[in-house]
Amino acid sequence: MVQLYNLHPFGSQQVVPCKLQPERFCGGGRDTLFVAAGCKVEAFTVVGQELCQPRCVFSTLGRVLRLAYSEAGDYLVAIEEKNKATFLRAYVNWRSKRTENSRVCIRMVGHDMEAPFSETFREQMSVVEMPLSEAPLCISCCPVKGDLLVGCTNNLVLFSLKYQIINEEFSILDFERSLIIHIDNITPAEISFCVGYVAVMSELEVLIVKLESDPKNRESVNHHPRKTTNPMKQAEGISNETSQLESDDFVICQKPMELLGEKSKQSGISVTLESTGLADEKIKYFHVRHLLYRRFAPDISCCLLSDDVRLHSLQLLPIYQTGSLTSDRKNSSQEKVLLSLFCFFSLPHVGYLYMIVKSVELMSVYQYPEKSQQAVLTPQFLHVITSNNLQCYTVRCSAAAAREEDPYVDTTLKACPPISMDVCALRIQLFIGLKAICHFKNHVVLLTKADPETVPERRESPKRFLSRKGTSVNPKTPPVAEAGWNLYIVNTVSPVQLYKEMVDYSNAYKTAKTQSCIHLLSEAHLLVRAALMDASQLEPGEKAELLEAFKESCGYLGDCYSRLETPHSHLALPYYKMSGLSMAEVLDRVDWAVEDGSQKYERGLIFYINHSLYENLDEELSEELSAKVVQMIYAAEPKQLPHILCSPSMKNIDPLTAIKYLRKLETSGFSSVLVTLAKAAMALKMGDLDMHRDEMKSHSEMKLVCGFILEPRLLIQQRKGQIVPTEFAVHLKETQPGLLVASVLALQKNNKIGIEEADSFFKVLCGKDGDTIPQLLVDFWEAQLVACLPDVVLQELFFKLTSQYIWRLSKRQPPDTTPLRTSEDLINTCSHYGLINPWVNVLISSESLVDKNYMEDLSKLQSLICGPSFDIASIVPFLEPLSEDTVAGLSVHVLCHTRLKEYEQCIDRLLERCPEAVIPYANHELKEENRTLWWKKLLPELCQRIKCGGEKYQLYLSSLKETLSVVAVELELRDFLNVLPEDGTAAFFLPYLLYCSRKKSLT
Repeated sequence: MVQLYNLHPFGSQQVVPCKLQPERFCGGGRDTLFVAAGCKVEAFTVVGQELCQPRCVFSTLGRVLRLAYSEAGDYLVAIEEKNKATFLRAYVNWRSKRTENSRVCIRMVGHDMEAPFSETFREQMSVVEMPLSEAPLCISCCPVKGDLLVGCTNNLVLFSLKYQIINEEFSILDFERSLIIHIDNITPAEISFCVGYVAVMSELEVLIVKLESDPKNRESVNHHPRKTTNPMKQAEGISNETSQLESDDFVICQKPMELLGEKSKQSGISVTLESTGLADEKIKYFHVRHLLYRRFAPDISCCLLSDDVRLHSLQLLPIYQTGSLTSDRKNSSQEKVLLSLFCFFSLPHVGYLYMIVKSVELMSVYQYPEKSQQAVLTPQFLHVITSNNLQCYTVRCSAAAAREEDPYVDTTLKACPPISMDVCALRIQLFIGLKAICHFKNHVVLLTKADPETVPERRESPKRFLSRKGTSVNPKTPPVAEAGWNLYIVNTVSPVQLYKEMVDYSNAYKTAKTQSCIHLLSEAHLLVRAALMDASQLEPGEKAELLEAFKESCGYLGDCYSRLETPHSHLALPYYKMSGLSMAEVLDRVDWAVEDGSQKYERGLIFYINHSLYENLDEELSEELSAKVVQMIYAAEPKQLPHILCSPSMKNIDPLTAIKYLRKLETSGFSSVLVTLAKAAMALKMGDLDMHRDEMKSHSEMKLVCGFILEPRLLIQQRKGQIVPTEFAVHLKETQPGLLVASVLALQKNNKIGIEEADSFFKVLCGKDGDTIPQLLVDFWEAQLVACLPDVVLQELFFKLTSQYIWRLSKRQPPDTTPLRTSEDLINTCSHYGLINPWVNVLISSESLVDKNYMEDLSKLQSLICGPSFDIASIVPFLEPLSEDTVAGLSVHVLCHTRLKEYEQCIDRLLERCPEAVIPYANHELKEENRTLWWKKLLPELCQRIKCGGEKYQLYLSSLKETLSVVAVELELRDFLNVLPEDGTAAFFLPYLLYCSRKKSLT
């Protein structure tokens, strides 16, 4: 359905001062209009709103049948007719043409120029003649690369744009015939070409293919001309049968058909490629990918003229990536990056707009109120002419391109009106006798000719135009120049001006709360978006004005979706975000007036407020606005009230007001632990500690933890990207630190907070800088080990804890608060904390350690080292601050080296520092494969130290006796004798020898 509005997209108009009735005309870049009449082409300068002025005139070989301009290369190409023969010629360097009689250089395509002669090309126009084996019927220039595609009866010829380099300072534009596309069973009436995409249109058929450059199908390109064959035998048979049956009494019509993607190969049209370059040259295109085939059937219910059912106005429209165009207009065409591509073609009463590139999809269908003659598509509009009207329709190209360019469109961050939205006619402007139309920059060029009288046209048999190879493309007899014609340049109004008119127009629908308001504002939004995408057409300073209009349009659409009854009310959120409006500014736009005492809030506004308050916005609402938000949420979604009150944006809410609505919520049956925690937070904000205490006692600690999981912002908030503990968290730190640690641990377990965020939270909460670790954070790390969270990297956690234990032990630094768990608690509840080896207790008891906190940290560190999960090698380099001069340091070092199986080194250290711990150490550690160390290491060391005497003589002697007892049991008599010292006293060792000799008989 097409909606009709009465807007004014067209502004001033002027008459082009042509001398003869135009036969063909087209725009030339940003500032030129070409008009072909007779055997001449006139160029007019068109700048802004100023009157167009003649620029130059140059002669053609004959009457111009087709005319096209390429901005890439800045050349004009024409199909010309002379003596019933057609010629293809390109006009290069035409801007150097000063007068009609100025010298012109005519050369053949691909002809190499000699350097001295080529110097004359700098200041004169060149005509490049391109001979063809078949008569050219239609032409199209690639708007990106400047390549030229020529349509002939049985094939399409591609001329690649190139430059002949004469010297370092000078090059001339030239073409190279690089590819022939053989097409069977369709004769092109119009073609369109854009970066490898080829659209071909006959009277009732449209075919779109893509020339692929994928080398894997290289064999599909032929290097020598050959006769192409049609693989679709079935279609061939139908064609032959049709030609046999056609007569004056029968009309054979093929049924309408639409084939998308690979299915379009079934159209019966054969497409093959033939490279015209050398076989070893680099081939640009290798094979063909079919995209679309569309066939229409004429209405033969009555004898209609062929013109009434013929397709017209084939066009490929590219849209480029935003920001890809350079400021240098001369090279801008080479810098364009294709984003989306659209194809338009039209029947007399219906137009079709397809989106191609990633997928082929019919976007819009345009129903004209009367028979159309020609149409032209732009990124903003579709302009259609009938015999007496210029019609302007909206298009959805910018909506499709926006989704291609930005993956965040159609999310809660960004939005864009849907592609499927109904198109509308902005204006139907009266113009008498319209014949042709073209568009360039911000101008629509119209050819009108008032017919003096209506002459009945001869009716023809409808069978003439049913064949694919119709005769409509044959040149007609040139019309005799008559008076009553005019060539107009109609200036389109600026996008901002038209946008403002559309916004004013939409105000008429605002009070009625209809979809028309949203529709018209969406059209205004797409208009501005399309103008921003078409950056090459923007004047200096216009982009800033468009960006402002874009944000304003987003605000208006946000207003509509937040207030009107629509199934898409959720779009209020992304549109308000794109508008740049703050939440306070959005709320100021709300009509808070209440007439009957009951206020109804639409879903869109509630959705926006809920999501905005859930996000970490660095915006604080005033007390008045906060109260209105609470009132609104209580009326619309009361269950969300506790969550809303925890938002940082609601910091200024009056706690009495909040508690009033929370109590209403409880009395209405919405009582929950979350409501209790919200009331406790508000009581704390008021300073009512008794009320706070009562609320906290009303639920068990486990339920309170569940409440914090439901709403983490009761404890943790973010402002300007930084973690900020709430007043509630600060109070729990002083009164219930265990509950606080358990709650944050639960938040981490439920993915409500990350590991680094939790660490930062405790540091900020305890007022510590980056290097100082508060005891509450150590408690949290220990709780993580006890909880065995799956996403926690154990070794990182071990490193954090051991580093903190070592630092405290080395500095004798007590914790800033009382630890929540003792070493005994951790050993009993956490598998990562192991039982401390017995010999460690002997070692520690050798020196009195009265500091309880010091002993707790030491026990936790020793327990971790004795645990099964600890990676000892990773912590050894960090033991340096912990000196072995102390018993605590010695115990940790010996434990670590024992875990690393460095037993001999550990025995030496213990014999030197604490001999009384050697035998307990050996009994615990020297087992199984390490038992040999009793007689290979410990026994010789004790004997040696006894010989030296000293104050530890008695300790060594008792240790030697224990060692001999163990060795006598382990070894045979002969082996036992071998390990005894040669200079030892026989009487001392005799009891152990007797025991060793008797043990065999005893067993």
